[in-house]
Amino acid sequence: MRTATLGPAERATALAQLAERELDVLVIGAGVVGAGTALDAATRGLTTGLVEARDWAAGTSSRSSKLIHGGLRYLEMLDFALVREALKERGLLLGRLAPHLVKPVPFLYPLQHKGWERLYAGSGVALYDAMSVSSGHGRGLPMHRHLSRGHALRVAPCLRKDALVGALQYYDAQMDDARYVTTLVRTAASYGAKVANRARVVGFLREGERVVGARVCDVVQGGEFDVRARQVVNATGVWTDDTQAMIGERGQFHVRASKGIHLVVPKDRIHSTTGLILRTEKSVLFVIPWGRHWIIGTTDTDWDLDKAHPAASSADIDYLLEHVNSVLATPLTRDDVEGVYAGLRPLLAGESDATSKLSREHTVAHPVPGLVVVAGGKYTTYRVMAKDAVDEAVHGLDQRVADCVTEDVPLVGAEGYHARWNARAVIARRTGLHVARVEHLLNRYGSLAEEVIELIAADPRLGEPLPAAEDYLRAEAVYAASHEGARHLDDVLTRRTRISIETFDRGTRSAREVAELMAPVLGWDAGQVEREVEHYAKRVEAERESQRQPDDLTADAARLGAPEIQPL
Repeated sequence: MRTATLGPAERATALAQLAERELDVLVIGAGVVGAGTALDAATRGLTTGLVEARDWAAGTSSRSSKLIHGGLRYLEMLDFALVREALKERGLLLGRLAPHLVKPVPFLYPLQHKGWERLYAGSGVALYDAMSVSSGHGRGLPMHRHLSRGHALRVAPCLRKDALVGALQYYDAQMDDARYVTTLVRTAASYGAKVANRARVVGFLREGERVVGARVCDVVQGGEFDVRARQVVNATGVWTDDTQAMIGERGQFHVRASKGIHLVVPKDRIHSTTGLILRTEKSVLFVIPWGRHWIIGTTDTDWDLDKAHPAASSADIDYLLEHVNSVLATPLTRDDVEGVYAGLRPLLAGESDATSKLSREHTVAHPVPGLVVVAGGKYTTYRVMAKDAVDEAVHGLDQRVADCVTEDVPLVGAEGYHARWNARAVIARRTGLHVARVEHLLNRYGSLAEEVIELIAADPRLGEPLPAAEDYLRAEAVYAASHEGARHLDDVLTRRTRISIETFDRGTRSAREVAELMAPVLGWDAGQVEREVEHYAKRVEAERESQRQPDDLTADAARLGAPEIQPL
C-alpha cells in the first residue's frame, strides 16, 4: 500500500497526474459516496481520479446525525430490504472495515402506552436485532432489552417520570462523518487514486454524444485543465441536478434536498448513560452521546435555497428544543446550545410531497455514454452505492474488470488498531501523553495515530492542547494540513476537528492558534493567516445571525453574508 499522506505536495502531484493521461474512472464529488466510489474503482485495478470543489465531505457528509444504523423507522415503512442491507454494512464497518472510527452506541426508546406499545415496538426492535444477526455481521452489538419505568429512569435520570411507562434499549453505531470521509479518501489514495480537493468541475468534455472527461478549475492556484476519462461518475449529492445541467441533461431522476438541523449541548445538561430516540409527529428525534456533548436532531423540511451553506433558523432550533424538552425533567434553553449545524439530505424525488416520506433508496443511471450518475441513499450504505456506481461504469469499459472487493478492504488506520488500543498504556508511558490523550488519538486516527505522535516527538509543544478547545492537541491542526488535505482554517475547525460545534465560542478563540500552526505547512504569510482568521469570524457571526432569523428565507440571506474564503 502506498502512502496515504494528502499534503500540499501530494495535491500538486495528483493534479499533474490527472491532467497527464486518460483515466479509467473520474469521480466528481468527495462526499462519502464519491470517496467510496473512488476506493471501489481503485481497488478493482482501475486508474481512478477524484476531484472535489471544496473540502472532503464539505456538504452533506459532514452534517449528518453521525449514525451508522439500519434505520429502525424504515421497518415501520416495511422497507425490509433497505434495513437488512444497512444492518449488514453496519456490522462490516464495526467489525472489519473501520473499528477505529465506528463505535457502538445505546439508545433508549421511552414507551408511553401500556401493553400494546411494548408489544408493537418490542417486536420491531426484536426483528431489527434478528435481521442484524442473520446478515452474518451483527454479533458485535448487544441485543435489545425491555426496561421497567424505574429501571429506565436509573439509566436515564434526565427523563420526566410522567414521560414514560417503561422503555426499550437497543444498540446502533456512530462515527465522526467528516473524519470518516477523510479516511476513505486517504484509503483510496493509498491504493493509487489521484485525489484533489479545491478542484472544481466547470464543464464536461464531449466527443459527439459521449462524455470523455471534465474541465477542472484549480481553486487554489488558479487555472483550468482537462481531465480525460473513459467513464465519469457524478456523485455530487444534492448538487446532482446542477452537475447534470452542465451537459444539458437533467437525467432520469430528480434529487430533492431535505434540511436537517442538529443542536450540540454539553454532556452535563442531560443526565443519562444512554442515547434517546423519541417519536415526533413527522419522524423521530435522536439524543446522541458525542464525547463530552450530546447531539440532538433532526428536523426534516424541504429546502430549495443555497446548497453550500444551508442555514438553521430560529424556528428550527425551537422545534428541536420543544420536542426534546417534552420528555426532559430539566428543560434545555437557548443558553445551553453550544453548536448548531444544518445539512441537506439528497432524496430521490417521489410522489409524496413530504420529504420525510421520500425513500432513502439510491439510484444509479447512465444518462449519456461515458457518464454515470449515483444519487439518493443513506450514509450507512455508501459502500453499496459505490459498488453499484462502479459496476455501472464498468459496463462502459471495453475490458474485463475485477469484482468489488471493498467488503474486505479495511480503511487506513484499521490495521493494527486493536493491538495499539490494547497497548495504549504502554504508548502513554513511551510518549509522555496521558492515556486519555492516546485513546483520543487512536479513536480518531487508528494506527495512524503514530504519525501524529511523531510530530509531537519532533516538537513537544505540539503535545499541548489547543487554546479554548482542550479536547484536541496542537499536533492535530498541523497533521490536518500536512496529511489530511486541509487547505483552510475552516477545514480544520469544522471538519478535521469539531471545534466549531463543540465550544460556545464556535471556535473563534482557537482560530488564530490553529491558523498559525497550519501556516508553515501551507506556506501562508502573516497576511493570509489574518485573512483566514477574519473569514472564520465572519462565518461564525453569519451563522449566529441566521439562527436568530424566523424562517428559512431570512436565515439563508443572513448566512450568505459570509462569502467563501478567497484563494491564496
